[in-house]
Amino acid sequence: MATQRRQFAAFSRVLHWTMAAMILAQLLIGVTMVASLADYHVLVSIHRPLGVAILILVVVRFANRLLNPPPPLPTTMSRAERLAATASEYAMYGLMFVLPLVGWGMLSAAHYPIVLRGSLHLPFIVPHNAMLYAVLRQAHT
Repeated sequence: MATQRRQFAAFSRVLHWTMAAMILAQLLIGVTMVASLADYHVLVSIHRPLGVAILILVVVRFANRLLNPPPPLPTTMSRAERLAATASEYAMYGLMFVLPLVGWGMLSAAHYPIVLRGSLHLPFIVPHNAMLYAVLRQAHT
């Protein structure tokens, strides 16, 4: 009989902490962008590609999660606690996936390209529309 895993796989831990640092950096950059117009363009030039990287990594992370199931939850947790832990985990995956998409959609609606490097940029994912931009901007904020 195979023994149950007692901790997350090494790759899962690396993905977790890499994304934690990236998301924390995004939050700090986002707050600073709103608070300081002096550094806005520099911060945006970091914020956009970092958002793309987070979007890519969350897909990799979710695939890794499906291929490498986590260790079981402690047996001392009640059914309600297990449900809350599982629900919050999937909610976090959803937010990590949706928030970069909302930002991408917001910039697409404003017809601002997301430049990755030089002339390489992401395609627009929603039509150019000022009202849609306003709604997505509020959602992204």
